Amino acid sequence: MITVFIGLGSNIGDKMNYLYLAKEGLSTIMNINHTSSIIETAPLYVTEQPAFLNQVISGETTLSIIDLLSYITQLQQTIGRTITYRNGPREIDIDILYYGNLILESPDITVPHPRINERLFVLEPMCEIAPNWRCPITKMTMKELLLNYPA
Repeated sequence: MITVFIGLGSNIGDKMNYLYLAKEGLSTIMNINHTSSIIETAPLYVTEQPAFLNQVISGETTLSIIDLLSYITQLQQTIGRTITYRNGPREIDIDILYYGNLILESPDITVPHPRINERLFVLEPMCEIAPNWRCPITKMTMKELLLNYPA
């Protein structure tokens, strides 16, 4: 079993339902151990759009990183994600934040998430469920990253 952290986000439509559907879908391919609270955050980059609801789940899966990415892509389509534009509004966004001790950079995915320390919408829920988890890139715990987050 591989330990994974998955980030969920939604900022249009029935946001709560989209998060629920994502967790339900992910529960079929992973054992979910922890689910953070849902937090609301302002969008990044393209700020003229609704606020996001964000959540992080952790658990274990037997899927390879490629199979997990493929499943997540299909799950987003099943839930009803429509492509707008880069960093635009979305019904559901499911990101692999961490996959075991794998460090991978490809055109399709980078794990651990390359900007995990810059995203409050990841740091806050991650700190809630795994405050002492140490990011293999920054070598800092989630608690340390959150304490060092720019005010």
